[in-house]
Amino acid sequence: MALDDELKQGLEERKNHAQYRSRRITESAQGAEIIIDGKQVINFCSNDYLGLANHPEVVKAFKEAADVYGVGSGASHLINGHSRLHHQLEEALAEFTGRPRALLFSTGYMANLGVISALLGKGDHVFEDRLNHASLLDAGLLSQARLQRYQHNDINDLKNKLTTSKGKRKFVVTDGVFSMDGDLACIEGLSTQAQKYDAILMVDDAHGFGVLGKKGGGVVEHYELGIEQVPILMGTLGKAFGTFGAFVAGSETLIETLIQQARSYIYTTALPPAIAAATLASLNLVKKDNWRREKLIALIDHFRTGAKQLGLALMESATPIQPLIIGENSKSVELSEALLGSGVMVSAIRPPTVQEGTARLRITLSAAHTEEQVDRLLDGLERYAQT
Repeated sequence: MALDDELKQGLEERKNHAQYRSRRITESAQGAEIIIDGKQVINFCSNDYLGLANHPEVVKAFKEAADVYGVGSGASHLINGHSRLHHQLEEALAEFTGRPRALLFSTGYMANLGVISALLGKGDHVFEDRLNHASLLDAGLLSQARLQRYQHNDINDLKNKLTTSKGKRKFVVTDGVFSMDGDLACIEGLSTQAQKYDAILMVDDAHGFGVLGKKGGGVVEHYELGIEQVPILMGTLGKAFGTFGAFVAGSETLIETLIQQARSYIYTTALPPAIAAATLASLNLVKKDNWRREKLIALIDHFRTGAKQLGLALMESATPIQPLIIGENSKSVELSEALLGSGVMVSAIRPPTVQEGTARLRITLSAAHTEEQVDRLLDGLERYAQT
């Protein structure tokens, strides 16, 4: 069978199972309202949790830096792509997270691949939550360490696996906030078990960084933990921070080791310096604008209260990620399309991103939303989700 014929067959199977994904064209900046496919809609599927992606101060910082540094960085960090702005951002992120050093990566996916593949190999063991992000699972496989997945947030299952492990080096790896369910990892329990069995805990706080904690320090601040309990912290900058890229924060020795050994750091072009400048501006807003997190908490409570009154079975989540389980793939797509027709955009998430039978609407809230916009979403759910 020719390659195209074989691939077409696979695409048809996706369509038949309502798993086919299609891209839509966005024609505006990210925000509470966007223009997509030529239509203005209220946006409930962005990870721009604090509404900073189009903030004037962030945009201004980007433009001013581009005037000085241009657009492209020109090379990898270890050649001549590491600008003063990159360096300043790393120092600022280290200070913000309360760690000696931080290292920028071009994406969260690359950060996770870089850390795990650099620090683990044959003879080592890595233990991951079953609902971890794909980048963490892929990194575990790529590292050639023995990968074991424990039941979601099940400390006893992890303990049982750690008890019998004979790995030379052992890592426990988890999301801080699980991106499809919106719940938090039991970081305190994971840390206790990791320390008891001489393992290292790594937390991917992509969806908690900037959102959780009084100052936006993420899940580790939320649980009041430090580098002793969570030696390796990864955070992304393209969600609550509204820009792009990622970082890993930890000890001096950890960061120097990653600079020398993390292939996804060494062998890729550095982020544009203007992105670093924009992120420095957004970091300042994250630190000083506590009202954004306060408003977000209020909107989450408003939405969940309204959904309960409608009898909608939301998953347990106190984060901006509010999943509504639909079950069938086709029904989740139909509901998403119906909402879009009424001017409300919410993505349908289907397998293999989530488990079979758990297709859902992944509703995400932002500090940029108003209560009136959330009420529009609730009106749409009342009209279409219960038919």
